[in-house]
Amino acid sequence: MASGVIESWDGENQIADDYRIAYHRDHINAMKEAIFEDGAQVIGYLGWGLIDILSSQGDMRKRYGVVYVNRENHDLKDLRRVPKKSYAWLKKAIHSNGEEM
Repeated sequence: MASGVIESWDGENQIADDYRIAYHRDHINAMKEAIFEDGAQVIGYLGWGLIDILSSQGDMRKRYGVVYVNRENHDLKDLRRVPKKSYAWLKKAIHSNGEEM
């Protein structure tokens, strides 16, 4: 998965971003491996951003976060924040300190 993915929301159903879950799971597992097998001193993990943001090109087509922002490049729509499937996954991973991934 690249940093950003083109996603859309149908106005009702949860966005099933399994690719984002796999991306974060793989990176967190690599971090855990570095800590426990290589003795790396890691103080945290940051997955770019929690909500969709404008890309460096001022574009909303590519989405980065675990929370969808209901807007497009030239249409602000209602700016509603909609948790994606990865939001629930990340919440569970954080609450379990990485044990439930």
